[in-house]
Amino acid sequence: AVVSTQSGHYGRELNNLRLKMQNDKGEIVDLYIPRKCSITNRIISAKDHASVQINIGELDDNGTLTGKNFTFASCGFVREMGEADDSFNKLCSDAKILQF
Repeated sequence: AVVSTQSGHYGRELNNLRLKMQNDKGEIVDLYIPRKCSITNRIISAKDHASVQINIGELDDNGTLTGKNFTFASCGFVREMGEADDSFNKLCSDAKILQF
């Protein structure tokens, strides 16, 4: 973004400014990590507001959560076509979460 002032110096300084995101250890991390659709393998863009991500927790034999989970993401394209529910069933079946 360039902000113009009467002198014009501020805009050039802002262009040279590099924003860096750092974690608690001081390591530089990315600001945005794109997700991939589990169904189509398309990259889900930041502007895809119809996309969803579902996390399914893993249970042990007693029925308590183990702390592990299965993560599935669906892009808005698949949801718009009405194929998300069948696709999630197939993904869960392949991961041996759901049995038919």
